Amino acid sequence: MRFSPTRAFLVPLAIALATGLGMPACTKPVKETPEALVVASVNGEVLSRADFEQELWRELALSDVSQRTSEDVEPFKHALLDTYIHRMLLLQEARKHNVTVTPEEVDRGVLRLSGDYPAGNFNEVLAQGQLSMAELRSREASRLTIEKLFASHVYSRVAVTEEELRAWYAAHEQDFHETEQVHAAQIVVKGLDEARRLQSQLKSGKKFADLARRYSLSADAKLGGDLGFFPRGQMPPAFDEVVFKLGVGQVSDVVSTEYGFHLFRVLERKPARKREFAEVRALVEGKLLEQKRSQAQETFEQELRQKAQVQVNEATLQAIRGRVAPQQATAE
Repeated sequence: MRFSPTRAFLVPLAIALATGLGMPACTKPVKETPEALVVASVNGEVLSRADFEQELWRELALSDVSQRTSEDVEPFKHALLDTYIHRMLLLQEARKHNVTVTPEEVDRGVLRLSGDYPAGNFNEVLAQGQLSMAELRSREASRLTIEKLFASHVYSRVAVTEEELRAWYAAHEQDFHETEQVHAAQIVVKGLDEARRLQSQLKSGKKFADLARRYSLSADAKLGGDLGFFPRGQMPPAFDEVVFKLGVGQVSDVVSTEYGFHLFRVLERKPARKREFAEVRALVEGKLLEQKRSQAQETFEQELRQKAQVQVNEATLQAIRGRVAPQQATAE
């Protein structure tokens, strides 16, 4: 499982609580820690059994695994261990390059997280995940540190040339074809007689938008019946059948649908066309940069893993069994 902010640290808080990300690992040398109390060693930095079990309990407590047999727990253990190892490698690399975050940056990150939840619910989510504010701040500091590491030592080395942009555009031309669109307005009423009466008023010079605001039953009445631009297939078939045959400024005959009786007026038309390179250059650059950054990040992480000295204490890992966290067991 490849670790990345977009797949781990940048997930919503509730998911981050469920996956046990960002817990600080014990940094005692392996030789000073009894072997049975160590799950793994990453370049001499250890992941303690206590930290690992606490996160595993949290994950299982928030999962749908009700019957926690050894087979049920194994996938959780190995996924969590892989996440921990990747996280430790990235934070080690950040320390190597003196990449740090300030308390103010952590404050802003926590504030953004809390803003995703209604007032009062944020603390409930923390409690559900058995996570303290100090632990959350530690996780957020780790996430931001890794973000900075990628930005300064991975993404900053990625660039795209004009030739690459044009080649990508040429290879994805179909993505930039726009179908014909019309900008239309409507009036909807319940009865045929009322629709005919409004049709007569339009012919006598009344403004379509004024009549729509006064008489139309549709939600767009307050906008003068304005439906905006739309291509074929977005509106009900009966709409398309009429409006795509009208010229700009023309008003339809009365049209009957399941919604009532309609009058349509076409305000503008956009013919089918291909968006030129100059129009979409920024969009193409963004897409290509995203692809190249993702590839560069994957290569960066693979290289870290390949040159890392990772030792997993399989005996300790196998001895760990999922159980309800002590706090939850007491509450029950």
